[in-house]
Amino acid sequence: MRIRLTAVFVIIALTGTAFAQKQGKFANLFNEEKIKETVRFLSDDGFEGRAPGSRGGELAAKFIAYQLRTLGIKPGNNGSYFQPVSLVGVKANPDARLRVADRNATFEYDFGSDFVATTGAQKEQVNVNAELVFVGYGIDAPEQKWNDYKGSASDYRDKILVMLVNDPPPTRKDQDRFGGNALTYYGRWTYKYEEAARRGAAGVILIHTDKSAGYGWNVVETSNGNWRFELERTRGDSTPFLDMKGWMTEQTARRVFAQAGLNLDELTEKAADKDFKPVKMALTASLRQEYELKRVQSNNVVGLWDGSDSGRSSEYVVYSAHWDHLGVGKPDPDGDDIYNGALDNASGVAQVLALAEAFTKLQRKEQPKRSQVFLFTTAEEQGLLGAEWYSRFPVFPLDKTAANINIDGGNFYGVTRDYGALGAERSDMGDIVDDVLKDRGLKFLPDNHPEQGYFFRSDHFPFAKAGVPSISVRSGADYVGRPAGWSEQFFQEYNTKHYHQPSDEFLDDWTFDGMVQSLEVNIAIGLDVSNRKKLPKFNKKDEFAKAQPNR
Repeated sequence: MRIRLTAVFVIIALTGTAFAQKQGKFANLFNEEKIKETVRFLSDDGFEGRAPGSRGGELAAKFIAYQLRTLGIKPGNNGSYFQPVSLVGVKANPDARLRVADRNATFEYDFGSDFVATTGAQKEQVNVNAELVFVGYGIDAPEQKWNDYKGSASDYRDKILVMLVNDPPPTRKDQDRFGGNALTYYGRWTYKYEEAARRGAAGVILIHTDKSAGYGWNVVETSNGNWRFELERTRGDSTPFLDMKGWMTEQTARRVFAQAGLNLDELTEKAADKDFKPVKMALTASLRQEYELKRVQSNNVVGLWDGSDSGRSSEYVVYSAHWDHLGVGKPDPDGDDIYNGALDNASGVAQVLALAEAFTKLQRKEQPKRSQVFLFTTAEEQGLLGAEWYSRFPVFPLDKTAANINIDGGNFYGVTRDYGALGAERSDMGDIVDDVLKDRGLKFLPDNHPEQGYFFRSDHFPFAKAGVPSISVRSGADYVGRPAGWSEQFFQEYNTKHYHQPSDEFLDDWTFDGMVQSLEVNIAIGLDVSNRKKLPKFNKKDEFAKAQPNR
């Protein structure tokens, strides 16, 4: 039976003794029971899914700040644990319908089951009525000698651009095109919206397929059917935006293309060629959409543990985890409408709090020379907004930030023989990770789903874009006592049934020894970064190297 918390802030006393050392010299710094109870507490229904700007969300931020204070971690932002983030939220009217017209007929599509749409206009009503143009993958990548926006600027201005997600696939002659099987940022839906806005488009409709996304339409529907947030635009901000940011199901897309006398499969094949030219579909789409609108101040939570070396304490290692989830939304078949986000990402918050506590337990001679920053971000689920805000308005200078170690999710199923760190190969963080793993007899787990572009999907990414070497911790895949392939089976089941669904809830059969194993590796990596003479660097040929200050 789940217990709803009252509106009064509840302080829990987390008890338990540290357990015996397992793997690595720092394992005894972590308390399984305390981590478990933190995950359980933050994913309780009383936090109402921790949506940014909501009562439950800001209650979660206050709980985190209280925990930092209790641990003796200093406020990170000029005497405060909070860094306010200015957000604008819009919630679409689910009764809206998308109308697609040719010369002879108009077909209507339902919000939710056929399409979803939000807006970047930050206003309460948006009317879009524009021609549809299929632009293939919607990519302009000069270094790849690729441009889907052939023709004149007027071909795209004030149009609704229909496009495929992901990158063009590799070819037999060019296996490394757009990173080969690994997704590049050009393949991310965020890039596609940004590029279309730069072209002056009125809107974008992305075509969802389970294969291209790695998850079902239900995730798109739940993620876009509730409040969607953006960073508030300030007066004079000239950043381009889209009136309509939409998705449609593959089935709907096939119907729309058939209405235009076009074949989606044939055009998809043509779009994989760099000589592809956009196709005017001879269709007009219209959407009159009303939105609830709210402007909120949500909070990143920032704590600081001072470095022990006077010469390096003004340099920082940042540990991050997002505290937000999707809030209250569409009920599941059992009537549950609270998106608790236990794995995603109460687990990450509990781990960064555990790391903060671990630093307070280190002996004086073990204390890190550089300072440690514990950052809990808001609005990650809305597009990494809290981390993006921090990267634009850093509390601690980014040119003095050695690295970011991000935790999004956790291992609830036991000890592994391996450890994953997305992005490690991009900088000399990779050498640090390798050395730490070698000392513990662990294997490095490469990204086992590079086609999903996970490197671009969590809070380390804004740090990387700003030139800070960053890794995102991943659970291992080779579980002790589990059959081969078990982790892949779990991954697929989670993505299908629980990702961004109310069923991402705390489970009593979860274990925390594997999470502690990962945390022990994390603190060892953090200490290595903190104590070495030089700050980590991106590899010279990495795409983020150009953003990095001279080191």
